[in-house]
Amino acid sequence: MTTLDHKDINDAARIIREGGLVAMPTETVYGLAADATNDKAVARIFEAKGRPQFNPLIIHVASPDMAKRYVEVSPLAERLMKDFWPGPLTMVLPRKEGSDVSLLVSAGLDTIAVRMPGHDLAQALIQAVDCPLAAPSANRSGTISPTRPDHVKESLGERVDMILDGGPCPVGVESTIVKVAGDTVTLLRPGGIPRDAIERATGKPISSAHGKIEAPGMMTSHYAPDAKIRLNAHEQREGEAFLGFGEVEGAGPAALNLSKSGDIAEAAANLFAHLRAADRMAARHGLTAIAVAPIPMEGLGEAVNDRLARAAAPRE
Repeated sequence: MTTLDHKDINDAARIIREGGLVAMPTETVYGLAADATNDKAVARIFEAKGRPQFNPLIIHVASPDMAKRYVEVSPLAERLMKDFWPGPLTMVLPRKEGSDVSLLVSAGLDTIAVRMPGHDLAQALIQAVDCPLAAPSANRSGTISPTRPDHVKESLGERVDMILDGGPCPVGVESTIVKVAGDTVTLLRPGGIPRDAIERATGKPISSAHGKIEAPGMMTSHYAPDAKIRLNAHEQREGEAFLGFGEVEGAGPAALNLSKSGDIAEAAANLFAHLRAADRMAARHGLTAIAVAPIPMEGLGEAVNDRLARAAAPRE
């Protein structure tokens, strides 16, 4: 991970305490962080992103003990924390009575989405302010998530008070989100922890959610570039840029490859940066669409396919 710069951490912590917004790196994507207990600061997140207020946020904590200040942690949730924290697993848990997390964070729900990020700069910032940080992806709502500092600047510009530079995000897709209720685990959003890893940890299959929005990333249209997306493309047609996977023959000049070796983890890490680059190529060459090669569903492939399907969906 990135070497800590204590001056940057101290400056970022001061901004957070004063109700400001800091783009912080995590192992998944850059988050637009604010004090999760400050209503005005949380409202600034929604304003800066142009995010609908019915779409809840994730709070980021420094430890399981910090999480327990704000949510009820069942034995099953504690087991998942032990197995996957710090890391890209978010759990939707019941709000603890007396929790001072802003109600804007949970969008009127009686649950809070919480995770412990596995990035040293994010951890240092949370520990410096000693409060949970609400931090959705640091980009305009519905657009491609940022995995590098320049992505944040390009999308948010002056709307963010500081960008804490941690270089590229190593995982590259957002956290997996599960709802833990009693002894039941429901997958709300696939992400950086594969479904089968959670099933091995719990010893039981997990179901997928359908219906109401209970966590971030559940809107049908999301992560969208300007160009239209064509999925499961086996060839590059006229008027298209192309995102390949594995060995690809016959691709034209406006083409990139998520992983020439066919490595799903590499494809996940490259996904958002390559989508941005393909979108720029399409605009530069006067193309109207981006064709994307088939991606296997194994491992992180479920998360990659989820993001691509939402990017391809009609705009909401």
